[in-house]
Amino acid sequence: MKVGSTSFNECVQQSLQKHWDLDGLSDYGVQTFQNKDVARVIEKLHIILEASGVQHGDKVAICGRNSARWGIAFLATLTYGAVAVPILHDFHPDQIHDIVNHSESKLLFVGDQVWPKLNADKMPKLEGIFGNYNEEYSLLLGRTEKVRYARENLNRLFGEKYPMNFRKQHINYYKDSPDELAVINYTSGTTSNSKGVMIPFRAMWSNYAFAVESLGDRMKAGENMLAMLPMAHMYGMAFEFIYEFLHGLHVNFLTKTPSPQVLLSAFADLKPRLIVAVPLIIEKIVRKAVLPKLQTPVVKMALMTPFLRERVKAEVCHKLQEAFGGNFLEIIVGGAAFSQDIETVLHDIGFNYTVGYGTTECAPIIGYSDWKTFKKSSCGRPVVRMEVRIDSPDPQHIIGEILVRGTNVMLGYYKNEEATRAVLDKDGWYHTGDLGVMDAEGNIFIKGRSKNMLLGANGQNIYPEEIEDKLGALPYVSECVVIQKGEHLYGLVYADSEEVKAGGLSETMLLAQMEENRQALNKIVPSYARLHGIRLVPEEFEKTPKKSIKRYKYLNYNV
Repeated sequence: MKVGSTSFNECVQQSLQKHWDLDGLSDYGVQTFQNKDVARVIEKLHIILEASGVQHGDKVAICGRNSARWGIAFLATLTYGAVAVPILHDFHPDQIHDIVNHSESKLLFVGDQVWPKLNADKMPKLEGIFGNYNEEYSLLLGRTEKVRYARENLNRLFGEKYPMNFRKQHINYYKDSPDELAVINYTSGTTSNSKGVMIPFRAMWSNYAFAVESLGDRMKAGENMLAMLPMAHMYGMAFEFIYEFLHGLHVNFLTKTPSPQVLLSAFADLKPRLIVAVPLIIEKIVRKAVLPKLQTPVVKMALMTPFLRERVKAEVCHKLQEAFGGNFLEIIVGGAAFSQDIETVLHDIGFNYTVGYGTTECAPIIGYSDWKTFKKSSCGRPVVRMEVRIDSPDPQHIIGEILVRGTNVMLGYYKNEEATRAVLDKDGWYHTGDLGVMDAEGNIFIKGRSKNMLLGANGQNIYPEEIEDKLGALPYVSECVVIQKGEHLYGLVYADSEEVKAGGLSETMLLAQMEENRQALNKIVPSYARLHGIRLVPEEFEKTPKKSIKRYKYLNYNV
């Protein structure tokens, strides 16, 4: 299945006109906008932007929890011809101030939870701030007469422009060009301070077209989608919002924290056709809903019996599918490393999952395979319009940096030529900083990040992610990070408090368990990757909004 237009904004326009009377965006359990409502509100926002003096190419920041109005403000910005600056609402207020200032945003659409924490005086170049959480995007701050006039006269201006009501034939969006800047997306800061990734319209279109080409007519207009990842992150934006909305699906934004209980209830209600998630969400559900069933004496015995084994696996697989609503084509996992023990369980029972690979700098997709052709432990094969190579003398066996080139690659980092030159070479290859190998069929296997790689005492390359994957599968380990102190490696562990309580472990017993874990781990890793000790940390590791641990914050942890 192919996308007819190569213009992103034209795809938005055609989708709205084609799916006019279908439900488009919902705040799950709260409010629903049909596509004709979305189009009408976009038009009102265009009037605000124009009357406020916003020019094509000006920056408009959007910061708040996921919501239908967040999505509408984003689409309105792009289809007007302005540049959207989505900001993660989990960022510290000072970081939000810095991003608004650094991006030179002219207007800010802000959510109800974020606004009380912000200081408008620290964003002096903003000309207007609008609430993107209420009925008509109320004006929270207007520094110019134009902005105040635009909001105060919105309904009159809209009525004068469309005296006989707004209809689908009235839609006439800005005609974008491929290399024109569409979005500045500030990275979530896993390894360093945020950088403004300049994403062109071609990358936005290409990611949408990839999804259409990959999923084809198996996804039908009107079907449900549950959006639970932050929309200000490219993974959630591209594959829980843009693709589905432009394809005519009904996007339901989860308005609560995505705990396993909340998610399981929403899956049962909506029965989504596609599920896009980060590993942490899937792992929590599998650990609670599947692993206990597999570890009962009866099931263990059945799994050892040849004529019962496949039947038991099929039954467990079916129950897990039902837990996710029972209607999905596949679950796409991405955004961080997937636990190997959980993946092994899912693969063993024949569950319809796949793991993708992407970066913000590629808006985001780089690698993907349909679950039926997906190779375990990989993260797919290079997607259409993208090349991938391993910077290694033997890419199939010797780990090297993953380099990518193609339509999805960013223009560079906003106002940061030095950082741009460091990752984009003269031949157009983007140096991801990820390390991996690629087999003869093109399957990509990520081994870690170059910035995370540790150097052993005898010059060995140590990839902490590989050790962490094994450590994380041991008893009572909820989260872990491996760090290096001198010649020694240490595991920092946050213990699963529920497991500890259920097991009746005292602090002394828990420390003894961690020592058992260390000894067990050291038997299955190379000698140079053995842990010298395990240290318990008192609370969960600090994470980015896509649930990657900010490991750089723990490199100097006192062991």
